[in-house]
Amino acid sequence: MNDIVLESEFVTLGQFLKMTDAISSGGMAKWFLQENDVYVNGEIDRRRGRKLHVGDLVNIPGCGRFRLIEPKSEE
Repeated sequence: MNDIVLESEFVTLGQFLKMTDAISSGGMAKWFLQENDVYVNGEIDRRRGRKLHVGDLVNIPGCGRFRLIEPKSEE
């Protein structure tokens, strides 16, 4: 499982697909989600606007499994 640092409050599923190189441009998100099963916290989700938060688990078959984590605090 790969950890992805979430620098903001949330990221949409469409943005996340681009961050993980599952797609090369944001415009491909709608097509990708229609043609491929993407699992968010164990359930298939096809909404490119789905908000992902710290702690969410995303499985993109053929690309990898990812966990969203908080940035490490610099003390």
